[in-house]
Amino acid sequence: MRVLGIETSCDETGVAIYETGRGLLGHRLHSQIDLHAAYGGVVPELASRDHIRRLPLLLRETLEVTGLTMADIDAVAYTAGPGLAGALLVGASVAESLGVALDVPVLPVHHLEGHLLSPLLSATPPSFPFVALLVSGGHTQLMRVAGVGDYTLLGETVDDAAGEAFDKTAKLIGLGYPGGPALAKLAREGKPGRFKLPRPMLHSKDFDFSFSGLKTAVLTAASAPDFVPEDRADLAAEFQAAVVEVLVAKSMAALKHTGLKQLVVAGGVGANLALRAQLDAAAAKRKARVFYPELELCTDNGAMIAFAGALRFAAGETVEPAAGRFAVRPRWSLQDIRPPVVVGQAD
Repeated sequence: MRVLGIETSCDETGVAIYETGRGLLGHRLHSQIDLHAAYGGVVPELASRDHIRRLPLLLRETLEVTGLTMADIDAVAYTAGPGLAGALLVGASVAESLGVALDVPVLPVHHLEGHLLSPLLSATPPSFPFVALLVSGGHTQLMRVAGVGDYTLLGETVDDAAGEAFDKTAKLIGLGYPGGPALAKLAREGKPGRFKLPRPMLHSKDFDFSFSGLKTAVLTAASAPDFVPEDRADLAAEFQAAVVEVLVAKSMAALKHTGLKQLVVAGGVGANLALRAQLDAAAAKRKARVFYPELELCTDNGAMIAFAGALRFAAGETVEPAAGRFAVRPRWSLQDIRPPVVVGQAD
């Protein structure tokens, strides 16, 4: 089965084709960073309009790079949520329209499920079950993953997500957009320890996170009368060290709690090199292993949506062709996700 995946949840437009038995055939991705840079953040209306402009081009390019035509597509999967309502509607409209035109099934996919399963696309994928750390601009969660759709929440952030804290902290110390990558780059030039920032909930004896207070501590340090621009690198390094220490400690605690030896890291913050290095080192001490998606698949992308859809179809999930649902859910808990639904199977 060849599954076309469409991702339009926020500020990346992604299209991909995944074939069961062969793997990812090709994908294309457009980032809206330049579009939103002047505003210091994502403008929902501009994001939606750009998705409308980009999707037809990316779809054409993906077909060209794979040597396929629309007649070769057996199913369509699209991000139905969570995300920006207008942006999600663009992807849903295109996906459902293609379903009608091609008379193929169309499957709404949870954005976080795409991220969660994306490391399985790598050359050395993990096997079920595993612990997953979902860490991005909108989410920070620890999950026990037993199979497709079989997810148990272990802990999550009670306020800001880790990626959100990176972006807000970058803005506080005068860095450009997108703030997270800019702060991580600056942190490599500084030394942690000069500034003393808290490690929120490090010893809370659960798997929850909190980064709002850490952001406030950065604001206090940056507002001190003797703070000068040359201090920004050291402050960035200390902030990154604090976030990484908490993420690593909680992840290792989750492995111990579940008795599992595999940790999957997904989401944009999973591309952070300091986080990867410390997770690898900590896991090695526990004789565990960490799995990451390819760097190009850490951000939002169509490949993870096509793959998640293909896994569900392969597991027997069935949807009616040309359903016309336009089923977008800007707020959608991963806890609401269930294993693939097989027609005729008892509930």
